Amino acid sequence: MPNSQFSLHDRVALVTGASRGIGWAIAEALSGAGAHVLLASRDQAALEARAETLRANGRTADAVAFDASQESTIAEGLKRAYAVREKIDILVNNAGVGMRRAYTETTDEDFTTVVDTNLRGPFHLVRAVAAHMAETGGGAIINVASALSILGRSKAVLYTASKHGLAGMTKGLACELAPHNIRVNAICPGYVETEMMVQQRQDKAFHDAVLTRTPLGRWAKPAEMGGAAVFLASDAASYVTGHLLCVDGGLTVSV
Repeated sequence: MPNSQFSLHDRVALVTGASRGIGWAIAEALSGAGAHVLLASRDQAALEARAETLRANGRTADAVAFDASQESTIAEGLKRAYAVREKIDILVNNAGVGMRRAYTETTDEDFTTVVDTNLRGPFHLVRAVAAHMAETGGGAIINVASALSILGRSKAVLYTASKHGLAGMTKGLACELAPHNIRVNAICPGYVETEMMVQQRQDKAFHDAVLTRTPLGRWAKPAEMGGAAVFLASDAASYVTGHLLCVDGGLTVSV
């Protein structure tokens, strides 16, 4: 695929939350398009196993464990990442945490956990990585937001607020970083069959409601987020920035 607009050959991609779910699916897709992938999460052993899976398929990858919600560990993680590869061309802010709880039952600790992981962490990562991207000619930043960056939902107030914030941050960064040839976009998944959603999928009423509410009538597979990430990271999207790409089976456009 060396001459394709979708080729990521010779590019380095850092993906947070890459040990499972959407993050792993995106890492696989970017790797398949030719990128060298730096897999990040808090679990070094799980990352090493994932990296070995990619290597076994003739691809290149490294594991760089750090907590993407904490500025101090982000700095240390990026130091190790740049030691492995001298640049990062693609940053995927995927690490996130859900919170399904009534507003009246949430605590200050819940607020801190959700905002630190879903919003503060991506902010710190972009601030650090974008400076290097600007020095090396630019790059692509992809934030994994949510259909709840657009919609609201009962018993998901903190999560919804954090993902709305991530959507707003995506748009603002797209404007501010454009002069440095850095594009910033977001993927907004609908309901995806990930480990995080196992309990909801086992709840028949919830599961059936998702099928009814989603025009395509099914949950997404994690791999279906990968193509969107490859597009947004590639030259095929060279004039796309500040966009929220909904990969949601039509959820956000239906009544």
